[in-house]
Amino acid sequence: MTEQGDMTDPEHLRATVKVCMFDQYGTVVDMQSGLVEAATPFLNRKGWAGNPNSFVTWWRRTHFENSMIDALLGREHTPYREIGERAVSFVMDRAGIQHTPEEVHDLVAAIERLKPFPEVPAALDRLRRRYKLVVLSNGDPDMLEAARHYHGIGFNRIISVAVAGAFKPHHATYQTAAGLVGVPRDQILFVANHAFDCIGAKASGMRTAFIDRRRRPFGATPHQPDLIVPSMTELADIIA
Repeated sequence: MTEQGDMTDPEHLRATVKVCMFDQYGTVVDMQSGLVEAATPFLNRKGWAGNPNSFVTWWRRTHFENSMIDALLGREHTPYREIGERAVSFVMDRAGIQHTPEEVHDLVAAIERLKPFPEVPAALDRLRRRYKLVVLSNGDPDMLEAARHYHGIGFNRIISVAVAGAFKPHHATYQTAAGLVGVPRDQILFVANHAFDCIGAKASGMRTAFIDRRRRPFGATPHQPDLIVPSMTELADIIA
């Protein structure tokens, strides 16, 4: 466990947590590597000489920015797929890559086929012996349903933020998810690879575990995670 901040006693977590709730994209499934794999042959066919990893990073950052704007506007929730297609189209326009709407759609659809990080299935099998396993994702319901075939993990429930009408880290997403699983928020451990998601969940009253895959500081915030671990295996070692 990373030595950072005041971590919660694992024994206390084991005694009080009933549900482990996971972010999906980037926490359960390997989004960066999977999208680089999908985008590389497309970019090669287009004759683009740039770095596919950078292309995917620009895509994901643009998507994140646009989803945060959407959540803050307080208007009708925009589907994740639509936000993604806008982001990919924008990045290709900036990169000078000619594209069609069909090509944009196909790239975004690759999100449905992402595979889990190598250690995740075994670690979650250990966790499910003690906890209910739930997903709370920014993805659209149909995208999350299609992804089941590819990640192969039997979650007890998969929840899309569409039911709350806003993207994470809007407080309504965590509150709605807790209501749907019927467990007080302080009995839920929210697990994410993204600091913003852990901060949102902790601010809403959940416990949080930060999967620090990239070995980066969590940052100064009053909403520090209860646990910081380098992978899902270590999380299972501590609380399973």
